[in-house]
Amino acid sequence: MWRISATRPCSGPPAADTFVPVAQFRLQGSKVLAVDLTGDAVKAKNGAMVAYDGQMAFKKMTGGGEGLRGMVTRRLTGEQMTVMEVQGHGTCYFADRASEINLVNLRGEKLHVESSNLLCTDAGLRTGTTFTGLRGATTGNGLFTTTVEGTGQAAIMSDGPAVVLRVSGQYPLSVDPGAYIAHTGNLQQSFQSGVTFRTLIGEGSGEAFQIRFEGEGLVYVQPSERNTVGGDV
Repeated sequence: MWRISATRPCSGPPAADTFVPVAQFRLQGSKVLAVDLTGDAVKAKNGAMVAYDGQMAFKKMTGGGEGLRGMVTRRLTGEQMTVMEVQGHGTCYFADRASEINLVNLRGEKLHVESSNLLCTDAGLRTGTTFTGLRGATTGNGLFTTTVEGTGQAAIMSDGPAVVLRVSGQYPLSVDPGAYIAHTGNLQQSFQSGVTFRTLIGEGSGEAFQIRFEGEGLVYVQPSERNTVGGDV
């Protein structure tokens, strides 16, 4: 696929028939991401490359927030995200611990995603961090969420097949923080005390809470719970 160069500015006025290459994301099964490159680049989780053909160049870089603000928030919150840039001609294959992979197409909107669930993005997409609020009485991972913004594709991971849930003004959504992966759209996020299944069967210890989404958008959840620091989930 080729994209009109107006989406990626170059020096001088672009010609009407000038095109630039765009990385193409496709799934090989459900657990391997194949990215076709024709001179362009992608940013991927460091160490996630499992194979490639053609000519590729790899460069390690720091992600999860760009610039000084990103460096500060990562240091304060532990929102670590080490990424590599891959550029070249050919096909590069990515996977991480046999996780399920989900493709997200962005058309100018912003994707909020847990840093551990982000596998790969088009190099033209901007990454950063955003404050999401306290998850319980104690601070811990997830206070800041990685953001991906612009036009292009991103690949996010889940422990088991992800479920995409729609939120509307009429139907807000409450999610277990251990199952939350990502969200897009015009959503307001808050944290509230709640009761989890573990609490009901007597296995909970500590405070139980949920993430509540209101507005219009999509929320990605996984059928498995990660361990979180800010409360028992």
